[in-house]
Amino acid sequence: MKKQDYIDDLGRKLTAGTIDRRGFMKGALATGMAVSAATALADQAQAATPKKGGTMVMGIGHGSTTDSKDPGLFENDFTISLTHSYNGYLTQIAADGSLEPSVAESWESSPDAKVWTFKLRDGVEFHNGKSVTADDVVASINHHRGEDSTSAAAPLVSAVTDIKADGKNTVVVTLGAGNADFPFIVHDYHIPVMQATSDGKMDYASEIGCGAYKIDHYDTGVSAELSKHANHWDSSVGHLDGAQMLVLHDPNARTAALVSGDCDSIDRVDLKTAGLLGRKPGVNLHKVDGTQHYTFPMRGDQAPWNDNNIRMALKYACDRQEMVDKILFGYGAVGNDHPIGSGQRFFNTELEQKTFDPDKSKYYLKQAGLDSLSVDLSVADAAFAGAIDAGVLYQNSAKKCGISINVIREPSDGYWSDVWMNKGWCASYWGGRPVEDLMFSTAYESGVAWNEAFWSNARFDELLIAARAELDQDKRREMYWEMQDICANDCSTVIPMFASYVFATNDSVGHPDTFATNWDKDGHRWMERWWKKS
Repeated sequence: MKKQDYIDDLGRKLTAGTIDRRGFMKGALATGMAVSAATALADQAQAATPKKGGTMVMGIGHGSTTDSKDPGLFENDFTISLTHSYNGYLTQIAADGSLEPSVAESWESSPDAKVWTFKLRDGVEFHNGKSVTADDVVASINHHRGEDSTSAAAPLVSAVTDIKADGKNTVVVTLGAGNADFPFIVHDYHIPVMQATSDGKMDYASEIGCGAYKIDHYDTGVSAELSKHANHWDSSVGHLDGAQMLVLHDPNARTAALVSGDCDSIDRVDLKTAGLLGRKPGVNLHKVDGTQHYTFPMRGDQAPWNDNNIRMALKYACDRQEMVDKILFGYGAVGNDHPIGSGQRFFNTELEQKTFDPDKSKYYLKQAGLDSLSVDLSVADAAFAGAIDAGVLYQNSAKKCGISINVIREPSDGYWSDVWMNKGWCASYWGGRPVEDLMFSTAYESGVAWNEAFWSNARFDELLIAARAELDQDKRREMYWEMQDICANDCSTVIPMFASYVFATNDSVGHPDTFATNWDKDGHRWMERWWKKS
């Protein structure tokens, strides 16, 4: 073994706890390493070693008193963090973006990817001591199926034609058409494994899950208190004795709570003051690039947004780079009116990037038979930090195109129930999804519950179904490239920017060296993965 490989192996053993600091130092010094260097490496390895115990307080800039306890209706960062804490899923996303086993220890498919068989691991318990069985999984997936389903996951499982238990630990899912990404689908935060009732329904009202933590108290839109589930199957997660989550909509309130020590960590750091906050003693600023993007969806089923010329005029009236500079302060990149991030498998590298262009905007207005346009835009910082300011920037750039945007400041509480998908044009955000099909199926397929733009395109829907079942990766790429083109130039959503996840912790918080990029706060699994150093 090479010297560096041997030292790296020692570091991994120290981090895992299979050797102590003395053992590490003895091995490192035997290679001829200087004492100072060996000490520094030992300190670094031990800093990444989870400690058990303590309670962590997280301040979250989202959550509403109208939040539902039905996981099919979860739609904000508070409920997503909560479900990843007290619920378990068949599969999960690792920090490196790969898919890994969870409640299901393995899975396999038929050659045409139409039949998927999941083997459940032994020893998974709900918080009340009941063992997780295949019947629970069947009830949990069926909760999102059927014509009357209001779940945001309904389109994700719409292809399921049959699901059955084959014994206590095996679930067989049959699809109407092949889906190469189906194991990714069942990791979606709307589809936790929860208890089945006596009549085969999913029991979400009891708030009993099989995750690393159990809910002790939950006041919707205000706070939640959780404690460790002693019999959780995975001893490598859940280092804390407990955690508290607080809804703090105001960015100044979140920052003050972190600085004062009332919170150990906060999300959605105010980007205007992020640099200053990161320089404060005891505060650590974290920036993670991922699939998060900010949107301005229009009601494509209503005038004037049902005219694509109007939509294109508004897209070219947006100064995207100005928004990245002044709203994200460089913590992100310009968007191109489709939701696929530049780091994803099938990102279209050849699609022309839209820029602020008054002449093109005026051209499309003329095509719509107009010389000017006046529209309302509803915004609140509940949509994303800086949404109000982004609306004002949009208003200013649009003036140069003959477009008058009336920016309406809405209250944050109730924004997602009263404004989003109700008002004609508003601000929104998406954390993105790890695979293209999940993102498109959740928010862009015709008629799905979370198609926030009420948009429909027959060619897009045709490609979506075909790409999902296609196993040839080159053919899939061609289809997803065309779908991004259709979104960018037809969909009634403006996507001006992709935003980095920016959150902060104090010195008492320990965490792995690598954060997950699929969601905010380490893939929303901070309660599982982080620990208290002191």
